[in-house]
Amino acid sequence: MSESEALVRLQATDIELMRLHHTLDDMPQAQKLATIAKAARKLQSQLTQIVGQRKDAEMDVAENQRKHEETLAKIQTVQAEAAQRQASFREARDVEAHLTALAKQQEKLEHAYIEKAETLDKLTRAEKNARELGTKLAAEAKATQESFEKDSADLRAEVRKLEAERKQCEAEVTVEVLERYEQASERFGGLAVEYLVGNVPTVCRVKLPPADFGKLKRGPEITECPYCHRILVTREF
Repeated sequence: MSESEALVRLQATDIELMRLHHTLDDMPQAQKLATIAKAARKLQSQLTQIVGQRKDAEMDVAENQRKHEETLAKIQTVQAEAAQRQASFREARDVEAHLTALAKQQEKLEHAYIEKAETLDKLTRAEKNARELGTKLAAEAKATQESFEKDSADLRAEVRKLEAERKQCEAEVTVEVLERYEQASERFGGLAVEYLVGNVPTVCRVKLPPADFGKLKRGPEITECPYCHRILVTREF
């Protein structure tokens, strides 16, 4: 196969590969997999946030319990010290005021504990639900992937065959021409190469005047179209 033939075949192969990939992407299973993946990413983001909040809530509950235990210990200490000595009226009043303040602090902590415990319970349940949903999404993705692989087996086999042919074509094209092809393919949406049918390029369809046609035919077989600037193979197929 000549370099110009390989180049034309390379483009035909790439166009067919694009068509096959679009067909694969349009399969219901492929679209469902994309939807599942999007949902899984969103769920993972939410789960990360929930786990962080749950850990903070655990720390809040633990801190509340620590303060509650400290307050109970202080109350017991004050009561024990008051029982061990015979205090004056003023001292007894101070002890009573101290105990009252500690009791109020204990009450606030107990009230706060209820709220913090409820928050922790809500976050724990939310985390559990999110993890269960993640497990369901993973199972659904696995089943969908298996269905996709089964139904797309023939298409994927054709893709592998064309990819092998593409490598063979690449091997017949110089690095310089291949770079030109890749750049032109990106620029022109895959239609990078055209060839002549008579004096008309196959893509832009602009009829070449005799002077331009004769000049191109006398030049290299792989050149550039003077009108659309695609790669032009100056031979017919």
